[in-house]
Formats: sequence, structure tokens, C-alpha cells
Amino acid sequence: MPSGRPDPVRFLIAVPALVLLVLFALSNKQPVRMGLWPTDITVDAPLSVAVLLASALFFLAGALMTWGTSLAMRARARRAEEQVRQLQTQVRTLQARPIAEPRASAPKPAPASNVPASNAPALQSSRPLAALSSPRA
Repeated sequence: MPSGRPDPVRFLIAVPALVLLVLFALSNKQPVRMGLWPTDITVDAPLSVAVLLASALFFLAGALMTWGTSLAMRARARRAEEQVRQLQTQVRTLQARPIAEPRASAPKPAPASNVPASNAPALQSSRPLAALSSPRA
């Protein structure tokens, strides 16, 4: 938490995990031989130390992969923030410009009728449009 106080949820998770870790270490004292292939280096250690060491190595490997991914995401976020700053600057610049007066243009002519001259009498008829389009028998 940003306030500097310990988070009680972390304690609820960490304390039982630490208790299980200690119980595991105390109950697995038998020695095991660990070797580093292809060399002849071997070490005799308690089983609990071997398992905890392997777990710690895989934890660090996962943390490094996560860190590498977060670096790429942070770089992308920095680029996006820079683009937002540039766009905000452009918006402020455009808002500060005076609005240009519209140019005086010639008056627009009245819109021409879209109805062809051949259909003009048909539109004035009281018959339905379907009846007008069908040939008369």
C-alpha cells in the first residue's frame, strides 16, 4: 500500500505459506545427491534444500520473463503517453487559432427539380404509383 502500512491480506497469505515451508523443510531431512550434468559436480544436500533451491530458481526465471514483458509494455505506454501529449498540444494550438470568417460566395441557385419532365403529370394523378407503372390493357 502507498501509505506504508503493512497489508493484512499479504499477512493472511504469507504466514500460512511460511508455516508450510518450515514444516516441509523439517519433515524432509533425508540427503539427496544433486549433480550438474554434463559435469562431474555433485552436492549432497537435504531434500528440502534441493526442492526449495529448484523452486527458487524457477521462481527467478519466471520473474525475469515477467520483467522482460513488462519492460516492453512500459515502453509502449511511454510512446502512447508521448503521442497523447503531442495531440493535446495540437488541440490547444488549434483551439487558440481565431475562427476564420466564411468566404462570401455567390448565392446558390435554387435546387433543380429531380423529377424528370416525363413523370411530372403522373405525380399529379390521383391513381396509386403501382397503377401508373403498369401498362394499361
